[in-house]
Amino acid sequence: MNIDFQKMGGLVPAVVQDATTLKVLMLGYMNEEAYRKTLETGKVTFWSRSRRALWTKGETSGNFLRLVDVKADCDQDALLVTARPAGPVCHLGTDTCWGERNVGNPLLFLSELSDFIEQRHREMPEGSYTTSLFRDGLSRMAQKVGEEALELVIEAVGGTPERLIYEGSDMLYHLIVLLTSKGLRIEDMAAELAERHNPGWKKH
Repeated sequence: MNIDFQKMGGLVPAVVQDATTLKVLMLGYMNEEAYRKTLETGKVTFWSRSRRALWTKGETSGNFLRLVDVKADCDQDALLVTARPAGPVCHLGTDTCWGERNVGNPLLFLSELSDFIEQRHREMPEGSYTTSLFRDGLSRMAQKVGEEALELVIEAVGGTPERLIYEGSDMLYHLIVLLTSKGLRIEDMAAELAERHNPGWKKH
């Protein structure tokens, strides 16, 4: 990745985004040395324009930003840094430098879970329940989705809201396993629902 550090006098803006919640956490500036140190240490490091020195976020508070990925924009003069914060990011004690709470949409976890299940499918580690489902084959996975769906219906009719959520979560997990075995993801179902939401959609 070729970054144009000279375009703005040796510095490029670096927008930091939480890798999990996708919230924008802060804006800092990196020179080439700060960029290299970020990659080498895995801790997001900036150039402090006021102190004229390198500054690793969290070096005094302990609230480091653990690097996940870094991308340059189309002009190669701005960075998008994805990271996992160890605590509040702002020096004022808030989660972000805009005073927002760093809380993401829980639905985003479904993508993370799909990634995890895909990893299980690739690696097939011993002792994993997910591995055992893949080894049992398609029929068993489909059967488990049916069993969990029936338990969900039972709880919906005569159970508690807590049990309904519990059984629904079981069904959703097994559905994602089944989708993974077919080379599909939960996002494919979300895309189908989004298409159906279009006023011009017609049933297949």
